[in-house]
Amino acid sequence: MKAITYQRYGGPDVLEYGTVPEPKLGADAVLVRVRAAAVNPVDWKIQAGYLDSVLDAVFPVIPGWDVAGVVEQVGVGVTEYAPGDEVIGYVREDMVGRGTFAEYVAAPVRTLARKPAALDFAQAAGLPLAGLTAYQALTGALAIKPGETVLVHAAAGGVGSLAVQIARALGARVIGTAGERNHDYLRTLGAEPVTYGEGLADRVRGLAPEGVDAVLDLIGGEALQASPALLAPGGRLASVADGAVLALGGRYVFVRPDHADLTALAELADGGALTVEVAATFPLERAADAQRLNADGHTRGKIIVTVP
Repeated sequence: MKAITYQRYGGPDVLEYGTVPEPKLGADAVLVRVRAAAVNPVDWKIQAGYLDSVLDAVFPVIPGWDVAGVVEQVGVGVTEYAPGDEVIGYVREDMVGRGTFAEYVAAPVRTLARKPAALDFAQAAGLPLAGLTAYQALTGALAIKPGETVLVHAAAGGVGSLAVQIARALGARVIGTAGERNHDYLRTLGAEPVTYGEGLADRVRGLAPEGVDAVLDLIGGEALQASPALLAPGGRLASVADGAVLALGGRYVFVRPDHADLTALAELADGGALTVEVAATFPLERAADAQRLNADGHTRGKIIVTVP
């Protein structure tokens, strides 16, 4: 099969397009014919070796954790899916090696859910990792309740745009930080936009004089450090981007594969409460270009690699 691989840690230049053996299919996995895979910052961070202390790499590594595709074959222990089923997945295992930037991926059933019919394959591929990150932070770490006010930092990005929609679906009022060029976009998602930078606290307090009930930080650094002062008494703080949140009394969130959560996201999409903004698509052989664009950090929505 055709796939993107890398033989050593490094930047986009270490990525190679070529032929590799099809993955072996375990008893509790399905073979997915990949139609699209999303690029995420964690992909190039793993590739650079930043997570080598926590994740073993089996070279050559096929990158990618997000996938949307069609079940080709099922393992002997699988009853949940059949050939022809359309699925999405956050295919993360305890090591990196057989990722989703390929024509086929062997995906454990615990990492999959049925693809929402309301999304095409490119949109659906952008949902799992980013959507689960937002969903698990909002429903778990922050335990958002109807009527609460949530501040989302970096609200126009891949995770942020989904977090805004999920929080709205949970019945919350949402304030989102973003550059001015993305303010109208945030309004279409149901958020009240505020600009980053000096004076942020005053701008947020202008919208929520008593403070916000929860802050979801997706950027870290100065935005995170400014967040505790924006909370109402008893307010909650969580970050997916900066472990310094622990010293501020908040919670750090690292997403995990979860079939039930992924199914809930698919149901939100099919119910019209959630969509995925696709910033750009690249064919599989141009995965390095897709990764460079993702690393630039200024795109709105998701960057997708498509597989014919």
